[in-house]
Amino acid sequence: VADEGLRIAQGLDAVLALSLGVIGLQAGVGAHVIDADPAEAKASLVSVAQTSRSALTEVRRILGALRGQNDPATYHPPPGLDALGTLAAELTAAGLPVEVHVDGARNGIPAALDLTAYRLVQESLTNVVKHAGPARAEVTVRYEPGALLLEVVDDGQEPPATSGTAVPGHGQLGMYERVSVWGGSLTTGKRPGGGYRVLARLPYGNQDQQ
Repeated sequence: VADEGLRIAQGLDAVLALSLGVIGLQAGVGAHVIDADPAEAKASLVSVAQTSRSALTEVRRILGALRGQNDPATYHPPPGLDALGTLAAELTAAGLPVEVHVDGARNGIPAALDLTAYRLVQESLTNVVKHAGPARAEVTVRYEPGALLLEVVDDGQEPPATSGTAVPGHGQLGMYERVSVWGGSLTTGKRPGGGYRVLARLPYGNQDQQ
């Protein structure tokens, strides 16, 4: 029960953190350009509406699973790596250009690992939205025999700290928790010349992770 509660909390945190980050970004853009460029301000509001609807659908799915609701008419399967294209498109439309690269053939990835991998990428991109400022990001998914490699890099620059105010870092506690379930590894850090890198390896092989 405790493990399931943790997974639900992580899912809600991932969805809300990214969605609210994008909404905040677009609302700020809209407010900044509304007088000089009403068309761009309108586009920002459209992005806010789309992001909020998508987030609401995902939150309802998570809470529906918690309540034991299995109505086929309203059931939405949990996202996986196949949904990265949609996620990238939504973020690109919101002002964070994201490219997704896939290397290798998908074969025998457990459903639970598929969701874990998606959440890792989602949380990494959330950190880009929150901390990197204007940036571009690249996501690489590499399928290896018995293991899945994920890499998320960006070229952003953290804003300088103001006097007496610390710049928030790339919080990765949730990602470490997800990776540890699979006995995997996670490395994070700044890139030479700017930007940030997240690299995760998730082994599955013959593990009974369902």
